[in-house]
Amino acid sequence: MLKTRFAPSPTGLLHVGGLRTALYSYLFARQNKGEFVLRIEDTDQKRYVEGAVENLIRTLEWFGIDYDEGPLMTKDGKIEEKGKNGSYFQSKRTDIYKKYAQELLDKGHAYRCFCTEDRLTKMREEQVAKKRAPMYDRACLKLTPAEIEQKISAGTPFVIRQKMPSGDPIKFKDVVRGDMEFNPKTIDDQVLIKSDGFPTYHLANVVDDHMMGITHVIRGEEWLPSTPKHIALYNAFGWTPPTFAHLPLLLNPDKTKLSKRQGDVAAEDYMTKGYLKEAIINFIALLGWNPGTTEEFFTLEDLIKKFSIDRVQKAGAVFNLEKLDWLNGHYLRSKTPEELAKLILPRLQTKWFKETDFADIEEENFKNPNEKTTYFLKAVKTIQTRLKTLSEAPDMIKFFLIEEPAFDLALLLNEKMKVTKEIAIKALEESKKDLGNLKEFTDLQQIQNTLAETIKRLNLKNGQVLWPLRVALSGEQYSPGTFELIETLGKEKTLKRINLYLDKLIQ
Repeated sequence: MLKTRFAPSPTGLLHVGGLRTALYSYLFARQNKGEFVLRIEDTDQKRYVEGAVENLIRTLEWFGIDYDEGPLMTKDGKIEEKGKNGSYFQSKRTDIYKKYAQELLDKGHAYRCFCTEDRLTKMREEQVAKKRAPMYDRACLKLTPAEIEQKISAGTPFVIRQKMPSGDPIKFKDVVRGDMEFNPKTIDDQVLIKSDGFPTYHLANVVDDHMMGITHVIRGEEWLPSTPKHIALYNAFGWTPPTFAHLPLLLNPDKTKLSKRQGDVAAEDYMTKGYLKEAIINFIALLGWNPGTTEEFFTLEDLIKKFSIDRVQKAGAVFNLEKLDWLNGHYLRSKTPEELAKLILPRLQTKWFKETDFADIEEENFKNPNEKTTYFLKAVKTIQTRLKTLSEAPDMIKFFLIEEPAFDLALLLNEKMKVTKEIAIKALEESKKDLGNLKEFTDLQQIQNTLAETIKRLNLKNGQVLWPLRVALSGEQYSPGTFELIETLGKEKTLKRINLYLDKLIQ
C-alpha cells in the first residue's frame, strides 16, 4: 500500500514550504487510496519551541489536511497518538535508533568519532584555506578496537558517524528531477548519533520511514544532497529505499529564497491576516505544480482528483502575493452573505463594535434574521466585492454599524472635485430633500435617477454632489459608491446622517 509522511521539526510556526510538503504528501496519498502519516522530528532539543506541536496540529486541522497516523489533540488540549507504528515523536524512539546504530557499527557501516569540536573546526578551516570541500578526515576510523575501548572507558564523549561506501556512484530516480547520480567520495561521513545520545535527522528518518512502511518521501529540494546518504543507509541495513520526490524551492519575487526578511513565511501569518483556507490551499498547490490546463481554481476535493506528482516542476516557484490576494478575493465573493458574516463576526470583537447596537449579534441569528441582522447582512454584502482579506472587514464595515460617522471638514473639502463648504451644504440639503421624497431606498436605479436630477437642477458636476454625500454617510475617504451606501443604509439612516453632518457643517 502506498504511504507518505510529513515529518516537521517543532522549531516554530509551520512554514508555508512545510505546508506545501504536507499538502502534496496528503494529496498523493489520498489520490492513490493510500495512507498519510504525521511524524514529529524533535530530536534537536536545543531548537525545540514550546507549543510548536500544538500549533502544527491545529494548523493542519484548520486546512483540512487529515492523517491516518500521528499525534492529535483532544478537546481539552492534550496530545494523544493514533496508529500502530508509534510513538510518532522521535524523542521517544531513541532506544530504537541506538539499536540500529549498533547494528551499523557491528556491520562496519559506522564508527565512533571522539574528535573535539576544536579539532573539527581547525580541520575545516584548513580545508577551506586549501579550497577543498569541508569533510571529516576519518581520523577516528583508524583507531584500533583497544584504543576505542580505552576512550569509552575514560568517558571521552563521542558521536557515531556513517561510513560512506567507496566504489560505484549512488544512483536513484527522483520523481521530479529524474535520474540522479552522486559520487560517494564527495559525500561526508555524516553524524548519525550525537554525543547526547540523540540521533540526527539522517538516521532517524531512515529508520522511521522503514519501520512505518513509508513508500514515497516527498520533501523540499534542500534535502536532495542528503538523499545519497540515506540510500547508503538503506543499503547498509538491507532495506528497499522509498521513492523520492524533491519539491522546488519557494522564491521571493526577486528569485531569492523565500525568507522572513522579505515577508511572512508562516502559514499562521496568512490565517491571521484573513486569508481563507480555500485560497491558501489553492495558492500553495500551484506553487510548483502545473495542472496542464487553464484551470486556476481548485478545492481540496478537486486537488485530490487532479493533482499529479509527475507535473511538479523542477524550477523554483515564485511566492506571488498578488496571486494569493486575487484567489482570496474570488473565494470571498463566492460566499453567501451569511457565510461571510460568520467569518467576519469573530474579527469584530473590538471596543467600537461592542458599543454599537449590533454587539449582541451571534451566528445563530443568521438562520432567522430580524431587522437588525438583515441590515448587518446587507452591509456585509456591500463590502464583499471590495474585500481582499477578512482582516480588512472591520474597517470596511465600521461606518455601517456605528451610530454617527466621523466629521472631517478637510476630507469633505475637495479641491480636485471643486467641493467648497458652500457647495457641500447646498448639495447635502437638496439631496436630502429629493431623497426624502422617495418611499423606499430599495431600488438602486431609482436612487441614481433621483440624484442625477438633483445634480442637473443644481447645475453642478457629479463629484460636487456625490462626494459630499459619500463623506457625510461614511466619514471615510474610501468606501463603496454613494448609491450603494444609500441603498445599504436605507432611508432612515441616510437622512439622519445627512442631517447630523449638515448640523456640524453649518455651525
